[in-house]
Amino acid sequence: MISDLFTGKRVLFQGDSITDCGRERGTDDLGAGYPARVAQVYRSLYPESGTVFLNRGVSGDRSRDLLERYEEDFLAVKPDFISILIGINDTWRRYDSADPTGTEQYESNYRRLLEQLHRDLPQAKIMVIEPFLIPTDPQKECWHEDLDPKIRAARRMAGEYADYFLPMDGLFAGLLAEGARPEELSEDGVHPAPAGHAAIAKEYLKLLGLI
Repeated sequence: MISDLFTGKRVLFQGDSITDCGRERGTDDLGAGYPARVAQVYRSLYPESGTVFLNRGVSGDRSRDLLERYEEDFLAVKPDFISILIGINDTWRRYDSADPTGTEQYESNYRRLLEQLHRDLPQAKIMVIEPFLIPTDPQKECWHEDLDPKIRAARRMAGEYADYFLPMDGLFAGLLAEGARPEELSEDGVHPAPAGHAAIAKEYLKLLGLI
């Protein structure tokens, strides 16, 4: 059955504030973003699945922070399925703090993380979600110089290590081309509005064949 991908499994959402989305730490709270929406739709379709959904996104995190949290927020969770959305803060800190993370370092961090997951959790399926920037804030347009190479790096990592790849930067661009307004998807271009989170959740579930 299609639902067997998650049935009786532990599903982990990992990333930065986009994934965190105000979750209450130390609880099973999934926050107010796409993880909660994925879980809500899945549970409505498969109420007897016994699936456990866990959100360990941390606001402000960069790729290096996922490595620092590896023991506690990956291994200790014992997930069967892991989705990872990381990268926008690797770009953002260059512009607001003069603290850049180069593309080579971002890719090295990501590769190390994925190699460790393959070594330590070989049974776990992995989804890489590419970072994105929605064109709401003209002052952030210059970020593409830094972010676009990181998006390409995430795509390379997905091709080498992931079971599933969700090209959200491209998918958001497609929604805009179809007539969606940027401010409907994100007020600041980084953090999705409810409609933006709904779009991520929909594409997440579609990619897995769950809707």
